[in-house]
Amino acid sequence: MPLTRPTVVLVHDGCSDATSWFGVIAELHRRGLTVLALANPLRGLAHDAAYLASVLASMDGPVVLVGHSYGGAVITEAGAAPNVISLVYVAAYLPDVGESHDALASRFTPSPLIARLRRTEFATDATDDRATELTVPAECFRPFVAADLDQEVAEVLAALQRPVVERVFTDAPTMAAWRTKPSWALVTGADRALPPPIQRFTARRAGATTLELPDASHAVAVSRPTTVAELIHDAAGAGPGPTEVSAGRKERNR
Repeated sequence: MPLTRPTVVLVHDGCSDATSWFGVIAELHRRGLTVLALANPLRGLAHDAAYLASVLASMDGPVVLVGHSYGGAVITEAGAAPNVISLVYVAAYLPDVGESHDALASRFTPSPLIARLRRTEFATDATDDRATELTVPAECFRPFVAADLDQEVAEVLAALQRPVVERVFTDAPTMAAWRTKPSWALVTGADRALPPPIQRFTARRAGATTLELPDASHAVAVSRPTTVAELIHDAAGAGPGPTEVSAGRKERNR
């Protein structure tokens, strides 16, 4: 157990933003942990991991890195930083060196959401260079991303989403921090955005301590903030929290 309680750094998914961690942050604060919810740039794995690495380099004391979905790839690339003591993957994939999302997905039944993503071209700089951004259409958000949330909440999350560059599906990490850092994983069994078999396979391969919620959607940080916070708290080595809620019991802030 570290002498100094670690800071928890949260890295959100593509088509999302840091507000998706709202309930988790509140729960972690109740457990006495300091939290930083990073604004993931969503401009490509190398870019996003370099940004995270620069933030980690500016921090004092130990850090627990938490990644949701694509955020898992980002913490895999940047998590070898010396102050990172553990990694937590929430509805995420844990890629190996040279292994992209698409390379993993080709080994499993693909997510039904991928074909429904909205693609929009944007200018990458002052020249004529163009790239493609992805967002989830509003009508697809609840059924594919947030099926265990009320329609009103799902609509708010859909409105808050930030586009992610399409290249994140083909970008591959140059290092795999889970090979040298202890890892935890929360698998969302009813996920229609990132197939559960991908989550299970990569968590098992990494030897991660794994919790599976059979009826949880991809938006598990919003729908099950207490359970997500408890897993992060375990990874922080901070011992039992002031209240214990099992995965099968009612969630606070749901």
